[in-house]
Amino acid sequence: MKKQLHLQIRQIGNSRGVVIPKAILEQVGLDDSADLVIEGNKLVLSKPKKNPREGWAEDSRAIAEAGEDQLVMGDFMNEADGDWAW
Repeated sequence: MKKQLHLQIRQIGNSRGVVIPKAILEQVGLDDSADLVIEGNKLVLSKPKKNPREGWAEDSRAIAEAGEDQLVMGDFMNEADGDWAW
């Protein structure tokens, strides 16, 4: 469902901006930052895209510290790979 809200564009220093009511920010889940996309003559704000690898380093350390970082399948060499030097 589309809701239309009329907002005043205000002078903010050398820039201009709008104040978005708290209830609307909460409704769409925006907090301290947002992604802005220009689509034709529209400005579209959305939740920032999360880095797909965000937190991987911390999670890997926690797994290693818990001793749960063994290979699941073990070494998976082919029989003919025996003469390879690793």
